[in-house]
Amino acid sequence: MTARPIWIYGDLRTLRHWHDSLKVLGKALALAEKAHTEVAMVLMGDADETAEATRNLDLSSCVALEEAAGQALAHGAHSVHCMQHPLLAVPRSDVHAGVLSRLVKQRVPWLILLPLNDFGRETAAICAQNCQAGLIADCAELLMQADRFVGRCPAWGGQIMADIALADGWPTAFVTVQPHGAALPSPVPIDGGRIERITLDQVHLPEGARLVGRSMESSGKRRLEDAEVVVVGGAGLGDIRGFGLVRELAAALGAEVGATRPPVLYHWVDEERLIGQTGKTVRPKLLISVGASGAVQYTAGIMEAQTIVAVNRDPAAPIFQMADIGIAADAGVFLPLLNRRAQQAALQRLADTACAVDSEPEPAKGGFGALVARLREARNWSQAELAHATGQTPEFIEQVENEQLSPPVGFIMRMARAMQIDPGTFLKKEEQTAIRDRRAQAYYQRTQSYSYTTLTPEAASSHLRAFMITIEAHHDHKPVAYKHEGEEFIYVMEGDLGLTLGSRDHVLKPGESIHFNSDIAHKLKSLSSQPTRCLVVLYTL
Repeated sequence: MTARPIWIYGDLRTLRHWHDSLKVLGKALALAEKAHTEVAMVLMGDADETAEATRNLDLSSCVALEEAAGQALAHGAHSVHCMQHPLLAVPRSDVHAGVLSRLVKQRVPWLILLPLNDFGRETAAICAQNCQAGLIADCAELLMQADRFVGRCPAWGGQIMADIALADGWPTAFVTVQPHGAALPSPVPIDGGRIERITLDQVHLPEGARLVGRSMESSGKRRLEDAEVVVVGGAGLGDIRGFGLVRELAAALGAEVGATRPPVLYHWVDEERLIGQTGKTVRPKLLISVGASGAVQYTAGIMEAQTIVAVNRDPAAPIFQMADIGIAADAGVFLPLLNRRAQQAALQRLADTACAVDSEPEPAKGGFGALVARLREARNWSQAELAHATGQTPEFIEQVENEQLSPPVGFIMRMARAMQIDPGTFLKKEEQTAIRDRRAQAYYQRTQSYSYTTLTPEAASSHLRAFMITIEAHHDHKPVAYKHEGEEFIYVMEGDLGLTLGSRDHVLKPGESIHFNSDIAHKLKSLSSQPTRCLVVLYTL
């Protein structure tokens, strides 16, 4: 057995990070068996969890030092080194790297393995510099070849796997190891496993960096591996703004965001979103891959997706060979168009769900104001932005959302138009019927001064209706201007038409048309010496 062991840095920040550390322990044990050496887990923290330095921090999700030490032995570690000091309870890569570097210089282990994440990368890099040691990053496999350690790592953007070994003369190396794809090692405690507790007198805090705050991610966050819809972004998105288009699409579809290795390396997205041979395996019903060429390291993680839609500017990209639907297009041009349609559909689904006409009189999750707030937030609009889009004030929007006033139907129309959803969604059946009854009565009143023929008799209860209207020469309808909720389109077939819209007068000749919001008071008049005929299309609630 070699005299120098393999060390594992145990990440105690959360249970998930600790489980990743145990997965690395499993890989280390397999390597140690071939190298005939031992494995030790290195843990850092504070034995007194109520220490003044940490009592005001939310450490409820952190793994306790003693608990982790026991689990490490139970899963096969030969020994555990517990580094104890109050300042170590708050995870900082620069602080932990300084402590780990001192211990490595004193004891000179063979390899120090760290879970592959941002914290592990930073810690390994600092330690390698401090100890003048080797560094092998992003290892997917740990191998022994001719009595020599070899790390198998993705290279050239994941296109190939490279075998990397230490050059002669480097006695120690730090290695970041990919835990994904590995299972937790089975509990197989080693006889004689031991825990060494090392209490430090002082811990150096590097100058220039100051911890401002820390918080835990939402516990309700969905797991990428369990998602039914996944949108994956690749290097072809260009930059972090391009990757933002993937986030927008995922939000509209209710999907989870995934990534190939380049976006992770460029810090466009968190490490936990990596999909592929060195990341996670997903099995969604629908996977949309954008800007990823289809390297085998990536496609290994999506083979079990039921339906794959691929978007790539290169028609010869390998991803199209496994895609069910392929779109050869520039993601920067295609995604904004797709996102707008997806957002519109998502808003309509939200409105349909909350305002189902066969449901209770009020939406299930609050009144109309609550619905307005949900739709606004789904569109990522502020109250001021919704006010601007609907011609209202921010104070008006606030009162609507707080259920302090019931908005007029005109506001509903303008909001629906701004959000590109069906305004009829917001009304219960009886409200729609009442409005249609009022419209029918209005049509009768208007027919006292001119004749009309409906062109859509089968659509009497529809939102969209068309009429052919004939106005006698120099004839006007009743002097009171008329208005109704919705939109109106007028196309002049014969004669000259005078249209008073609000305070403005318009004259339309044959072949000319106008489209306007019909909640503005308007009236029609024939300006010709012969009857004026025009096509009128109404969109109403």
